[in-house]
Amino acid sequence: MATETNSLPRLSSRERWILFLLLGAGFMLSVDFSILNVALPRIGAGVGLDLARLAWITAAFALPAAGFTLLFGRLADLFGRRRLFMSGMTVLIGASLLGGFASNPEILLTARVLQGLATAMTIPAGLSLLTTTFAEGAMRNHVLGLNGALLSGGFTVGALIGGTLVSLLSWRAAFFLNVPVALTILIATPLLIRESSAPNRVKLDLPGAATITSGLLALIYAVIEKNLLAAVVSALLLASFWMIELRSPAPLASVRILKRPTVKWGNYAGLVIFTMEPGMIFLMTLYLQNILHFSPLATGLIFGIPGLASVAAGVIAGRLIGRFGSRKVLTAGLAVQGLATLPLAFLGTDRIVLVALIPALFIGFFGHVTSIATYMVVATSGLPNKEQGLATGLASMTQQVAIAIGIPILSAIAVTQSAQLRGLHLALLVDIVVTLVSVALIWVGLRSSDGTLTRR
Repeated sequence: MATETNSLPRLSSRERWILFLLLGAGFMLSVDFSILNVALPRIGAGVGLDLARLAWITAAFALPAAGFTLLFGRLADLFGRRRLFMSGMTVLIGASLLGGFASNPEILLTARVLQGLATAMTIPAGLSLLTTTFAEGAMRNHVLGLNGALLSGGFTVGALIGGTLVSLLSWRAAFFLNVPVALTILIATPLLIRESSAPNRVKLDLPGAATITSGLLALIYAVIEKNLLAAVVSALLLASFWMIELRSPAPLASVRILKRPTVKWGNYAGLVIFTMEPGMIFLMTLYLQNILHFSPLATGLIFGIPGLASVAAGVIAGRLIGRFGSRKVLTAGLAVQGLATLPLAFLGTDRIVLVALIPALFIGFFGHVTSIATYMVVATSGLPNKEQGLATGLASMTQQVAIAIGIPILSAIAVTQSAQLRGLHLALLVDIVVTLVSVALIWVGLRSSDGTLTRR
């Protein structure tokens, strides 16, 4: 039975500043991603990138962000989390300047690749710094809840201010905005955060690193481009990675940690959370603009109002976990995410549907943010500090892969129908079924770990 945790340990002044710094970095990256999505048409026109290749502005970021996250998470364990975090911020500053001054597609896409690499370096290093600074239990749950809230809030804020920023200034401002914030974080980090150490440093598993990175790159490319050959190559590389890890004396991702129920089912939950909800948001964006004929600004407001309100879920998620346990909160949050999508699968062509749409989004976002906070708690529970970089790297990799493949998968389902509205309905129904079936699987899968997850 879960034990209720109503009081949180008092933070020292240094811990407060560390929390502010690390959460601020994650918030900045999520705002940046969201702003650039809003600015895509202007960016493409600004550098002469035609409509057919516009998706590569997102894909050029998603490929390295997903493909290299696990590798950098492990490098953070072996060679220093602060070092990786600061290196990521340095790469982000250079990439943002390069993107802001880009004059042709080649320079722009190079900048986006570098931004994806910076994200792959920064996110797992920052998360592992959080999980090693704050001990497992009520405080870590609270901190990861705040992290989930700010992640969601960053996407929402980016969507709300992106159109205004780009309209008043330029699409280049979407890149330049990162520079002063990242520079401030880079200067403050060594003043606040001590470097981690690996007392028994081992050699990096290069064959494992090569196969998992190449396999994930091939997987993301296969989904984005609907390329069967890339899918086959991805499957072979990922199978090779598994075999290498079974035999390696110093594996990149130990089979032991991959077999742990909390790691396995926590990451599966993250895959569902970040595949289905962003895919739903994309489909509803098409619905609002192409079928109900709302402007981009109005669409941003429709998503933004319930999105900002649902940030409260992240703030209280830690207390919910402390009272009810991670297993119950994760499955309940994911069930709410799926069930709140159900009304959206039956929307018509009259704008009166906003009466149902906005409350459904509010409830769904609340469940979504609760799930974000909780899956990270589950995926990093019960592990020693020396494996936190690997655990957060796995969780971050799952998130990045899911974000990259969710929209292409649900979009491919939608276009199987001749009528756009019918296609949207079908894709949303698939979203609901996958989410609710996954709730049952996660509930059963975490059953053997329930005692561990409720000891708070």
